[in-house]
Amino acid sequence: MIKSSSFAVFTACSIFSTPLFATDDLAAIVVTATRQASRANDLLSDITVIGREEIERAPQDNLGSLIAAQPGVQQTANGSLGAASQILLRGANSSHTLVLIDGQRVGSATLGSFSWSRLPLAQIERIEILRGPASSLYGSDAIGGVVQIITRRGDGAPRLVAEAGAGSHGTSSANGSVTGSMGNLHYNLGATTLLTDGFNSLKNPANSSYNPDADGFSLESVNAALSFDAAPGHEVGFSTFHSDGRNRYDGGSSVATRVRQYENALTVQNHSIYLKNSITSDWNSTLRMGRSADDSTNYRDAAMTDIFRTDQNQITWQNDIRLPIGKLLVAWESLKQDVSGTTNYPTKERRTRSWIAGWNGKLGNHRLQTSLRRDNSSQFGAKTTGNLGWGYQFTEQWRANASYGTAFKAPSFNDLYYPLNFGYVGNPNLRPELAKSREVGVHYEAGSRRASAVWYMNKIDDLISWSGVTSPVNVGKARLEGLTLTYINQYRHFDYDATFDYLDAKNATDGKQLGRRARHSARFGLGQTRGDWQWRSEIQAVSSRFDDDANLKHLGGYSLVNLQASRALTDNWTVFARANNIFGKKYEIVADFATGGATAFVGLRYAPR
Repeated sequence: MIKSSSFAVFTACSIFSTPLFATDDLAAIVVTATRQASRANDLLSDITVIGREEIERAPQDNLGSLIAAQPGVQQTANGSLGAASQILLRGANSSHTLVLIDGQRVGSATLGSFSWSRLPLAQIERIEILRGPASSLYGSDAIGGVVQIITRRGDGAPRLVAEAGAGSHGTSSANGSVTGSMGNLHYNLGATTLLTDGFNSLKNPANSSYNPDADGFSLESVNAALSFDAAPGHEVGFSTFHSDGRNRYDGGSSVATRVRQYENALTVQNHSIYLKNSITSDWNSTLRMGRSADDSTNYRDAAMTDIFRTDQNQITWQNDIRLPIGKLLVAWESLKQDVSGTTNYPTKERRTRSWIAGWNGKLGNHRLQTSLRRDNSSQFGAKTTGNLGWGYQFTEQWRANASYGTAFKAPSFNDLYYPLNFGYVGNPNLRPELAKSREVGVHYEAGSRRASAVWYMNKIDDLISWSGVTSPVNVGKARLEGLTLTYINQYRHFDYDATFDYLDAKNATDGKQLGRRARHSARFGLGQTRGDWQWRSEIQAVSSRFDDDANLKHLGGYSLVNLQASRALTDNWTVFARANNIFGKKYEIVADFATGGATAFVGLRYAPR
């Protein structure tokens, strides 16, 4: 086996010596990294932006898989599409990634995570992935980073876009949207439907929940956005998202119960209104109010068994003030989380009020960024987090940055208040998980060529653990150290990109590797656009890892080859196809659970140019 350090050096040399050119726009505007619109190459954060064009040309056909293909990200999934899945950002727990839809916090306050399968790619305009601690900007949960999903908006002449297709495992889908503007009014309305028979998620007959049937999934989703430019610098808007998904899964604990039909129906909603005002030429104010919901219902043989619902009411008032040097951020937030359902939690709500201050700017060749946040919670008291970043532009092509930040994760309602059930009960005395992170990055940009190397170290204390106990306790410590290398290029008509991740994620107490985290992962993509044709190929490689934190169950490494292609038939019509794992590699990302094998999907898109 190649040693970790040798493998990293070899990969870095091979990537950075490639004489290719990048296709990404270095002046792209990013919001998530600072909560303010900033040029991508002015940032001191490790961030990836996936635009609408990249979404349509990606081999992946769902949000979780698309995000998992990005640098610094790994994914787990319990079988077929719609099943429980987790995104692990820089090796942190899935609950350590904060998810935003159009600036609003979403997810379950009982589980402490977001359901990735319930948001279809067709309704997404842009995805921004911020790697690294961001509690000083966004509060609890942002230990590993932030994923912000921006739904589609309307502008320009009225335009209808629609597509439909079918593929493996009895999968069919259709979606459409109407976007445009009339004078100062901008609008978008979209809808998606998806149906798949799926496959048998649990493949191990020795598992007590094994049931050899197909675990299907259905999804219906709508989104809408409306905004009005009342006057130059003054805008009012509204957006809404609603998704209903239903998936089958294998449950039960005996031969008699495992053959029953288990289903989960999950509704995800996000609604918000906002008001943007240019108070002066140097002072912009944004007031946003919204509500999100995560409503989960479990069924056994069509009879309801459990309901878990989270409602989050949010208010944000943000002020962006341009100073003689740099830009100042001053914001106030209010968050109220309520849980309800069939489980009788002794405490069913918590309130958090927060103040945020930040500044970023340039002094000669130096770039500086700092932020500070104070969260006051009715549940765990006050928590202060901060971040300080510095960068230096050595030459026109070379720049470097270093940062230090703190973050925290509040316990979920299950961690705190879950009533006694099967011998397990929550612990109301739990403390928030705490993180301290360091990061150093080097970036090269020449023409359209881009390369970067980012090292990070994240130490997490007071990790909440249920392992081996009937009630959770703050006993864990984790040390997450990694190196991410990226390169994005273009040579003649070909687009290239390559990434390599080294991750040492371990329990700082006993030195064992954290479960389901691979030490090495790499991806290489190659694509081309020639005339009416466009195609892309992708190779993903993931090293072996353990399924559990005790390091007793080993999962083998794997490599996958994915393809995507499209051809414009006319100015309005395009036929497209995706093929994943074309060689049918059999592998596990969670022990006992199957993956989809070789799959294909073919569709037709109507999108006037």
